[in-house]
Formats: sequence, structure tokens, C-alpha cells
Amino acid sequence: MTGPQVRGPLKAVVLLVVVLLLASCARIPTSGPVGKSAEGSAGNLNAPVFLPAAPQPGATPESIIDYFYRAGTGYEGDYAVAREYLTQAASVAWKPDQRALVYREAQVVGTGVENVYNYQLDVAYTVDVDGIATQTPAGTIENIPATVTQVDGEWRISAIPDGTAIPEETFKVIYGAYPIYFYDPSFTYAVPDVRWFIKNKTVKAMTSALLAGPAPYLRGAVVSAFPSGIKLARESVPVVSGAAQVDLSAKELTEASTEDRLRMQTQLALTFRSQPDVVNVELRANQDLVRVEDNGSVLPPVRDKNVPGRQIAVSGNELVRYENNRVSPLPEMQPVSSLAPRYPAESPVSQSVAFLNESRTTLYSMLPGQPARALTTRSTITHPSFSLFDWVWAAGPGANGGTEVVAYRPVGVAEGAAVPTVTLSPSWLAGRIVKDLRISREGVRALVVSEQNGKSKVQIAGIIRNADGTPKELTPPMTLVTAGDPDQGVWVNDTTVAVMKGSAAENVTPELLSLTSGQPQQLAPWPGLVWLSAGNGVEEIYGQSAEGVFQRLGNGWSPQLKGPIDPSFAG
Repeated sequence: MTGPQVRGPLKAVVLLVVVLLLASCARIPTSGPVGKSAEGSAGNLNAPVFLPAAPQPGATPESIIDYFYRAGTGYEGDYAVAREYLTQAASVAWKPDQRALVYREAQVVGTGVENVYNYQLDVAYTVDVDGIATQTPAGTIENIPATVTQVDGEWRISAIPDGTAIPEETFKVIYGAYPIYFYDPSFTYAVPDVRWFIKNKTVKAMTSALLAGPAPYLRGAVVSAFPSGIKLARESVPVVSGAAQVDLSAKELTEASTEDRLRMQTQLALTFRSQPDVVNVELRANQDLVRVEDNGSVLPPVRDKNVPGRQIAVSGNELVRYENNRVSPLPEMQPVSSLAPRYPAESPVSQSVAFLNESRTTLYSMLPGQPARALTTRSTITHPSFSLFDWVWAAGPGANGGTEVVAYRPVGVAEGAAVPTVTLSPSWLAGRIVKDLRISREGVRALVVSEQNGKSKVQIAGIIRNADGTPKELTPPMTLVTAGDPDQGVWVNDTTVAVMKGSAAENVTPELLSLTSGQPQQLAPWPGLVWLSAGNGVEEIYGQSAEGVFQRLGNGWSPQLKGPIDPSFAG
């Protein structure tokens, strides 16, 4: 971290604290705050506690501002140490939990206005009051204005925006990524919405975030059992003998149906799965226990939906089943060799399949016993992907050249009849070329890999549907950070995707991008990978080159069968 130099008495105190830290073997990131760390805190025994340095006599305005933000890692006692750097009025007004800026580098710079400075940050993430993190590329500069004044001869901050600023390495120590859960609109599937919270404040923070609703990219795509307007009746969620006591506003809770109360309790129980001290959930109305009955009418939602272990592929210019390292005919399907099939997909809920031709200009669908049906012809089309409602999705240029996302539902449609079709033109894809589009296993999210001017983006958008399941629109997406410029991606589980830029002539390094981690994880490189597929989890990732199919094994790749190409799991 860059910043102002420390001189005089303050430097001596800093050196003393560092010596004490080294003597006690406390583990603090090198870019973190000056102070000491102790393990253990109420609510999470593994949560680190930082005890930052208090203001030192004679400190300059620059040092006061810098060390105020360093003290922002000391969240104990409602940021008691950080408040010592503020005037009394500013201390009362400052709301540290409103936002956290996570930075790579920071320095205090003058503004040319007397007693007004900027805390200048190269921001890596921003985390809002509900734990929603937004990643930003290196070189994203933000200036936080700070006004100082003298109080009894010492500089103190009299005006500062709400929120804290935390070094990136320290952020990884005191914050954790935790999924809170919502439902798909049918209440069949649990959908994770990953948030970032301070590790010893998670139960209360999770509950508040859940009541506030889903992150922007999931709004309209998921639902909650909690009605709008319901609130915590008290500003804590105590865990007593393993029971998280969630005290809610009485009117909304008592007026809810038996089914909705059970879904509320289930939604909270799923959300608290990451908390080892929470065994069960109690709903309370103004501290009175509310009985939650299970009459059997509500089934628990499916979390992290699995796909079948088989893949669909192309072999000998026909569609085949690829499973257990063997190839077999696709049941009851007519020959398609005359169409030169490539890049097939299979529905997770029926025997419907879809594929492209060799030139990727025509999208076909096919049902058992029926001939293939051409759904659309365009200058280029992405690999098809099925959602749970038997909609088959793809993307490609429209008639005017602009990018369109299209969905078709051929199941149950007679030969020659019009296939239900939806065409979407999200504004966030304007000017971009979609390289890959894959629907998540629960059918609520779309993974979109797109390119503009040679630069790729990997994004996840929510799918908003009409009541009958017909796609209506894609939400503004969340962007994931990648190390390269991938041109394809697949879902690995409900919080992880794998991406890569295929190349027949070079070593290719796939990446795992997790919603629970800010950094991509590079897999072992392998020569000539041109295709990627994934089943259930990180050990079921497959790559394909001219030498055959390979499965991820530990930190390498294990040769599988040679012959089938373009393998894909259902979806």
C-alpha cells in the first residue's frame, strides 16, 4: 500500500506495535492495518478480530485520514477505534456498514482546498450494505473526500462519507462469501445469491440481506417466501443452543399462510447452512415463538441440481450417447448425418435434443421418432442450451446485424406448425458478439460469454419469465473477473462456471470462476483444447482436443475416449 510517510512519535508507536505482533506470531496481511489480531469472536469462533492503532498525538491530517481508514478493519465495538479519528458530530453521523471499498493501493492526496483531502483508491471491489460485491478492473480510481479540523490541538476528521475502505488482502481475511437463498418462481429449486459479510456478523447480516431481496441481477428472476415490507423486529438474530431466533414484524408473519411460513423457515435454514453454530431456525413475532407446521404440502427445494452422468456428443457424423467412456446410439433418434451435426444439446426434462450444422448457421431441434426441424438460420449461432421448461436457447445476429438471444419450445408442436419463439435484445449486449450462452441447471440464470473489440466478458443474467414459463427478458448482468479472454463457458455447479479460449494449436488453460471467490482459479494447461463440458462438480470437467476427450483429474487431465466430439451434459 502506498500512502503518506509516518514520522516522529507515531512512527515509534507503529514500530513498537509491529514488534509486538511479530513476537506474538499474529497473522496480519502485509498490506493490512497497523495493530494486532486475535482469533475468536462471538458468533464465529474462526472470525479474526483486528485491534487497530488509536490516533497518536501530533499526527498530521494525512496520517489521521490514512489511519482512520486502516482502523476500519477494527469492527469490534461498532468501529470504536475508527470513531476516535472523527469529531464528535462526525462520529455520531458516520455509518460504516453502508459500503466497503476494497482497494489494491491507496494514498492521501491534497485537493487544493484548505483542510480537504482525498483518500485516493485503486478499487478492486465495492461491497454494499446488503453484501453485494461488484468487482472492478485494475486502475479503477475513486476519490473519497475527507475534511479535517483541529480539536484541542489535534487533527480530527469532521466530514467523511459513510462506509469503510479495506486493503484487498485484509478483506479476504475478515470478510467471507456466503450464499443466501431464494426460490425459482415455482418454489422447486433453491437459487444461491452470494454475498460478502464480515465473518463474525454473518447470521444477522444474512437475515437482513434476505429480507431486503435478491441482488439486482436476480430481481424478477427469483422469488422469496418473505412478503415485501417484512422486517426484523430487533436488530439482532441471536443463536441460542443452536437455534437462530429470527424475530420478525408480527403482522406480516402471523398473516402469512402455513405454507409460506414453512417456506420462510426453509429459506432461512438454507441460508444458514454455512454457519456451524446454527442447527435450526425459529420464527418469532415480537419475540413470541411462532409455530411452523409441515402438513406435507410443501416439498423442500432442490439445491445445486445435478445433471445425469451421460453426455450427448457427435460420433461418425451422428448424435450419440457418451457415458462411462463408451459411445452408444441415441435412443429412437432418426439419422442426421446429412445435416453434418455439431455442438449438440439435450433437454434435462425430456428426450428433446438440439444441434447446429457444421458451419453453425442453422439451429435444429429433434424429438424421438421425428425428423430434425430447422428453428432458425443466421450468419452464426452459439451452442444451443436447454432450460427446464424445454426451451432451447441460442444467440446470434438478427436481421439488422444486432445481437439477439432467442428461445424456442418445439416440444409438443406438430410437424409443420409454428414453434413458440421468443427473441430478446438486451441493451447490455448492444455492440457485443455472444460467443457462448448456457442456462443454469435450475433454469433461472444465463451464463453469457461475449466479445467486443477482442475483449471478452463473462456475465450472469437472471431470466425473467411469464407465469407460464415463457422467457420474457434477461436482467442486467453481474460480471465475473477472468484472467484471459474466453470464448466458451459451462456451468460446473450452482456457484461455479468453467471458461476457456479454445485453440487447436496452443496450450489452453481453462479457468474456474466462482461466485464465492474474487479471483479465477486456473486449471492445468493442456495442448489443443477446443471444447469444454462439465457435469456435477469440479472433478467432472471434460476437455476435448484432436487427441480425444480428457477428464480433469487432480491437477492434470486424464485421457478418455477418442472419437466422440462436442460432448455436452444435459442442459
